[in-house]
Amino acid sequence: MNIAILGYGTIGSGVHQIVEEGATLLTKSLHVTRILIRKGKEKTLPYMCDDIDDIVNDPAVDLVVETMGGIEPAHTYILKALEHGKHVVTANKAVVAAYLKDFNECAKENNVKFYYEASTGGGIPCIAGLEKALRIDKVDEIHGIFNGTSNFILDHMQRYGTSFEEVLKEAQRLGYAEADPSADIDGYDVCNKLRISASIAYDYHVPDNFPVFGIRNITKEDVMYFKSMNRSVRFIAKTKRDGDRYSCVVEPILFKESDLEANTQDNYNLISMHGKTIGDLKFYGQGAGKLATANAVVQDILDILEGKEHMERKYENKMKYDTTICRRDYVLRADKACRVYFKGIKYETSTFDKYMLIKDIEVMKMHELMKKVLEVDPTAFMASIYEREDL
Repeated sequence: MNIAILGYGTIGSGVHQIVEEGATLLTKSLHVTRILIRKGKEKTLPYMCDDIDDIVNDPAVDLVVETMGGIEPAHTYILKALEHGKHVVTANKAVVAAYLKDFNECAKENNVKFYYEASTGGGIPCIAGLEKALRIDKVDEIHGIFNGTSNFILDHMQRYGTSFEEVLKEAQRLGYAEADPSADIDGYDVCNKLRISASIAYDYHVPDNFPVFGIRNITKEDVMYFKSMNRSVRFIAKTKRDGDRYSCVVEPILFKESDLEANTQDNYNLISMHGKTIGDLKFYGQGAGKLATANAVVQDILDILEGKEHMERKYENKMKYDTTICRRDYVLRADKACRVYFKGIKYETSTFDKYMLIKDIEVMKMHELMKKVLEVDPTAFMASIYEREDL
């Protein structure tokens, strides 16, 4: 099978490395024959090019691997490859979350495959696990740690008592965080992965209209306060389904110190799902990284090579976002002036006086109030409290 790789950054070069090493008989049957690079960039390999048409018009190319990231031109290039009868495998969570239904329809129309295991969970086979569970069960909940960068930050703040700024710099030095870490710490990356997972689970293309609150404002003092509650904070994506109603949210959540999430360290991910007969399934491992993610890409390529079908989803279910499904308790740190927004809502104040414990509030309502709080106190932070019965 001849492969073209779009983008030669971390993941693209990782795919190239695995294919070139050819450690198994299967991978020896793969050949990288084209690599798309940016115009003006030096061509360090003879099969590098800077024009997508050179790839899609090449009859020798069987499959295209998209590792460029972002929405455009990845969206356009993927469609063009599918329309020209090329299979496509991608690790790009942003473009998959936005255009999953369109890509699947285009692939079917052109009798090719569109696979995207590496877009969610990096090297963890959580999409494969989800699809397998769905053969028997309705999966009614997915939640977990979907982002290694944010987990590294929160875990190291918890274990070593360091500040957010210090740990972020360390994460950037180690290559876990980008120079602009917004996608990781503000939740955009996690939001995309949750949309993909929920879309598969519900056979409905989930839009990005759900609440997201990141960890940018967390302080060392916040983590110490959570420790006094015997809780550890983790950045969590969660979706829950009840019939044709569903909810999604991305936010910091406080776990008991005995919970698995509280003990997921460094840049590891822990993704959980729940089905009626299978119960709880948990997937743990490296959620990112060059070779871990490239491994998932190559697994998809080999599935196509061997004719292994992935679950076909039409994303035509009628689902409704319901704000009443999820209610939680929250811990809020904010200026006292912000308490005016919580009139009529049950809450307690801590002995530290700057923390509020807000009781039994709809998740969407809390996020709406938090937007008002941030207008008064831009440094405010909140986290919900996880309880087992919420699963």
